[in-house]
Amino acid sequence: MEKILVIDDEKPTLKMFRLTLMAYGYEVLTAENGQEGLDVFERERPRIVLTDIKMPGMDGIEVLRRIKQIDPATEVIVITGHGDMDLAIQALNLDATDFINKPIQRHILEQALKSAQERCRMAAEHIREFELDETENAALITIRGSITAGHESRFQSCYREALSLDKRRIVLHFLESSVVNGAGIAILTQLILESRKLGKDVVVAGLSDNLKKVFDIVGLGKLVPVAGSIEEALS
Repeated sequence: MEKILVIDDEKPTLKMFRLTLMAYGYEVLTAENGQEGLDVFERERPRIVLTDIKMPGMDGIEVLRRIKQIDPATEVIVITGHGDMDLAIQALNLDATDFINKPIQRHILEQALKSAQERCRMAAEHIREFELDETENAALITIRGSITAGHESRFQSCYREALSLDKRRIVLHFLESSVVNGAGIAILTQLILESRKLGKDVVVAGLSDNLKKVFDIVGLGKLVPVAGSIEEALS
């Protein structure tokens, strides 16, 4: 049974997560503050951690930072309050897998868990994070992993190969396991502007609800069209 750790200072929230995640088949570990959460993490080493952002004492940002120092491969999902997008983006910049807002919506939680599980599988099976294919009208880049500073060279290499193809359109297809942080936004912006200078259109598809929010906040949603489906993006 897969272990998962939930860190939150509110006991009713912990109870809700325990019941929900047990129903999903997890062995649920809980902690009521950041330091206790780190102690449990070091002892049990779960692959997935959910942590509240705003807690007395050690907050969720510091918990995330320390967990990533101990084991960078851990998938950390942060729990934010409604409207706390600045904190959510700060967490993504520290390599959080995703964020979910309170009050928790089950389908958003399921999406975040599915993304974390897929990223664990990719790491275990050494699956490529970026893959380039050609269609009749477009160069299609499938993004399964992270567009961050640590993955910049691999993504840029894939993107520049797409630019070299005799295709007018580049489609960026984001799968549920994909993550983009501040450094990734900068990389994407640079490459999209470069593509425009070369006369190529760029379209994105498959964005999760959270990535759409991030794209809108940083202005990428105005810079590049967001298609409702991969079929629409390729047409």
